[in-house]
Amino acid sequence: MMKKRLKSFSTAVFSLFLLTISLSVKAGGGEGHGEKFDPGAAMLDHIADAHEFHFFTVGEGHDAFHATLPLPVILYSPERGLDIFMSSKFHHGEAIHNGYKLVGHDIVPVNDAGEADASVSVYDFSLTKNVVQMFLALAVLVWIMSSMAKKYKSGQGVTSAPRGLQNAIEPVIMFVRDDVAKPNLGPKYQKFLPYLLTLFFFILINNIFGLLPGAANVTGNIAFTAVLGIISLVVILASSNSHFWGHIFWFPGVPVPVKILMLPVELLGVFTKPFALIVRLFANMTAGHIIILSFVSLIFIFAEMTKVAGVAFTPVSIAFAVFIYIIEVLVAFIQAFIFTNLTAVFISQAIGDHHYEEDVHH
Repeated sequence: MMKKRLKSFSTAVFSLFLLTISLSVKAGGGEGHGEKFDPGAAMLDHIADAHEFHFFTVGEGHDAFHATLPLPVILYSPERGLDIFMSSKFHHGEAIHNGYKLVGHDIVPVNDAGEADASVSVYDFSLTKNVVQMFLALAVLVWIMSSMAKKYKSGQGVTSAPRGLQNAIEPVIMFVRDDVAKPNLGPKYQKFLPYLLTLFFFILINNIFGLLPGAANVTGNIAFTAVLGIISLVVILASSNSHFWGHIFWFPGVPVPVKILMLPVELLGVFTKPFALIVRLFANMTAGHIIILSFVSLIFIFAEMTKVAGVAFTPVSIAFAVFIYIIEVLVAFIQAFIFTNLTAVFISQAIGDHHYEEDVHH
């Protein structure tokens, strides 16, 4: 147990060390050009999507060394046709390639003078770091579940005790089944258990990947959480019945004037529930990264006052950042559980509970 704790702590320190290097180099580069360190820009740059995985930068200007992993750029323009190339062709925004330029994290068409060309429309289908990491998380999820399925088919975990990864994943599956699916969905839990398990593990893996140095904060992207929320909405509506819609459009047991007042509220509630799922996951995962970056940024903010203050505050900042980092590991599990549990609750409401009418009739 102690070895596992030390290993987790060393991982957190290593991640923060790389993050500190990245931020310190940016701060040093800003000072070299007579600019002050902008913590807000550094934080937004860290959590934003990009066309490459950026780990750290050493040096300044054209002689700077960028430790990056370029990703494929796929562009289609009705005026220029299809273009496929690697993001390294942009040289980190310093070069123009095939009439396109990287401005911040966006690719814009430019003319011969290097200025933005409004007459050219472009559709970006590039494999950004959020997309690549999402596919990687999907591959890990499929690998984990398929390998466990093979072990169960061979008898391991059935006629004998589970071992290795199977021993770690099985309690989580049992937890989702016994504490999420069964209490909310009752006898119909088996129908929705595969979706709930997929949802839980997919969010969890992406949450954990987002804590690795240089990785993308996929679950901190509102587009990603919006898709998950829309899928949950489709499942909820597909599971609904006449009992559910009867309570939405004409709530039983209340006067007619109250029914008329409740109708828009209940109808709006159908869409606010998945919206709450979308915002909750996005806000919590983004907030964790912002807090960690805020503590690390304090080092450079104090260093701009005096070098002594920057050096003196470094241990305090790192200690708080490591503490928040460890909490973020716990938050990764909690947010996956909350999203999955609330989805099960909303599905249960769509299925409908007839006990109310039975009690009133009795």
